[in-house]
Amino acid sequence: MNRLFRKIAVLAAPTAAALMLSAAAASAHVTVAPSQSVTGAWETYTLKVPSEKDAATVQIDLRIPAGAEFKQYEVVPGWDVKIDGNKISWVSTAAGIQAGQFQRFYFTAKNPDTKGDIAWDAYQHYADGSLVQWSGEEGTETPHSVTEIVEAAAGGGSHSGMAMDDHGSMNMGGQDSMSMDEHNAIMEEQDKASGTSPMIYIALGISLLSFLLAVIALLRKRA
Repeated sequence: MNRLFRKIAVLAAPTAAALMLSAAAASAHVTVAPSQSVTGAWETYTLKVPSEKDAATVQIDLRIPAGAEFKQYEVVPGWDVKIDGNKISWVSTAAGIQAGQFQRFYFTAKNPDTKGDIAWDAYQHYADGSLVQWSGEEGTETPHSVTEIVEAAAGGGSHSGMAMDDHGSMNMGGQDSMSMDEHNAIMEEQDKASGTSPMIYIALGISLLSFLLAVIALLRKRA
């Protein structure tokens, strides 16, 4: 029986490794949230940048999609912001984003006036000189984030409820202030909105199925 358990453990090791790698890949993407907003809104977007290498992330370049218009950014200690046309760059002036860490950058952009998908291409620079281009289509290893722009309802605000009005002041959807619980709920929604590629789930399913078939074959052989 012990030999059987050892064989199953040997078979399970590659599957477990595949599951961990898939989970790591799913959480290591550079993302822009929310994944849905409305036409013409001044939306507060969140750029989330994780470091997946041993070297620190020292710069992130974001391309504002065609039809959208960059408006404002939130100051982040340890980072300078450079604006060059439709390219917004956050450049580290300190240690950058270390391995196992992530950083959120907040900015406001005016959405296109017509509905449709807009893609956020991002370029992640590491201290060792390497560059990861998050500009691929969904299902690739380095996909860009996509925001669906839908028609604004009459009298409606932005999707996140944190849009800026035409004078640049914060619109909290009729509220004078936001509680910490409400802020955390929005952050959780944005993390979920970044989504996971269906290819991840397909890969996990194949790995689990292969493991189960191997165990069944082993048990039949012993019988």
